[in-house]
Amino acid sequence: MGGEAGSAAAVGSEGRVKSLGLVFEDERKGCYSSGETVAGHVLLEAAEPVSLRALRLEAHGRATAAWGPSAGAAASAALSEVEYLNVRLSLREPPAGESILLLEPGKHEFPFSFQLPSEPLVTSFTGKYGSIQYCVRAVLERPKVPDQSVKRELQVVSHIDVNTPALLTPVLKTQEKMVGCWIFTSGPVSLSAKIERKGYCNGEAIPIYAEIENCSSRLIVPKAAIFQTQTYLASGKIKTVRHMVANVRGNHIASGSTDIWNGKTLKIPPVTPSILDCCIIRVDYSLAVYIHIPGAKKLMLELPLVIGTIPYNGFGSRNSSIASQFSVDMSWLTLTLPEQPEAPPNYADVVSEEEFSRHVPPYPPPPDCEEEACCPVFACIQEFRFQPPPLYSEVDPHPSDVEDTQPVSFIL
Repeated sequence: MGGEAGSAAAVGSEGRVKSLGLVFEDERKGCYSSGETVAGHVLLEAAEPVSLRALRLEAHGRATAAWGPSAGAAASAALSEVEYLNVRLSLREPPAGESILLLEPGKHEFPFSFQLPSEPLVTSFTGKYGSIQYCVRAVLERPKVPDQSVKRELQVVSHIDVNTPALLTPVLKTQEKMVGCWIFTSGPVSLSAKIERKGYCNGEAIPIYAEIENCSSRLIVPKAAIFQTQTYLASGKIKTVRHMVANVRGNHIASGSTDIWNGKTLKIPPVTPSILDCCIIRVDYSLAVYIHIPGAKKLMLELPLVIGTIPYNGFGSRNSSIASQFSVDMSWLTLTLPEQPEAPPNYADVVSEEEFSRHVPPYPPPPDCEEEACCPVFACIQEFRFQPPPLYSEVDPHPSDVEDTQPVSFIL
């Protein structure tokens, strides 16, 4: 619904109507839902007396799916329509027994009010091959001149509560792919991915839990994305449009390595909520976690996702049951992480103090800089030179008093 009031262009002196407009009672209201009341005024300003047959208000809502050739070959075009709203109100009509009503010059306001159907209405939507649109229109019927009208779009939303049990269920999938062809396989790449629940709302960040194991010989890259899939049905034919609406990228995973996403987040941008209750237009979402493998087809898992309108209200009374469920379902995330490699020894630990002093030339201490503006901070740092490591030798130049009897092995 636009923020500006609708208005019709002024007509010439024949029309004797200076302006015709339509305003809603609450112009700040973003959208309406089934069962709610739509109220407002039709505004008419007459430059001189105006004769009219009727002033009526119409409200329409329908879903339309269409594609194919132009109207010249309409027989082969695909078209389907479903009506959701059809309201017609009389705002002003002539007295009984008369066919014409005369309005005096000046400004006139005609209030209107009607209730949307109580059965669920489908969310407003506009896509490549169809739309779901609602509008309110005021029509001025007059003798001898064409009718005048003004139209306003009405945004409707069908609420989806993500707190329903079906949308609070965690979703988990696992898949493995052999990399290579025929007998020249280099090993499998396996992927497990999970989200805590199926339903989310715009603006939420989805924590993604995933484990990626790379047993192939190639460097792989894990990614995640939210896809929107629009499906249109018209005249028994189907059209599908798929868009990526958000994505995130992980780190490269080397051959023989494993990576774990312990809640990597992907934020949902402003998108149309899921449309699941229209028979000719459907809007679905999925969270895809996939692996880009050079020279091979990507490995992908798609987790079903529902974008709702009523946000998640927290664990509440379900805290204990959810926790117990996660302790079982998410046990695969407790895999032991690989040990961190031991840091190399400090240079001072392998070079004697005497040898160190032979390599490091003496420098004078930095000058005192008591005044704040005397010089930049980095100008006071003396030159620093990295010393070369000690020469390799199989004989320890600084043997220890205690002989180390532990076997040492090197992996080349």
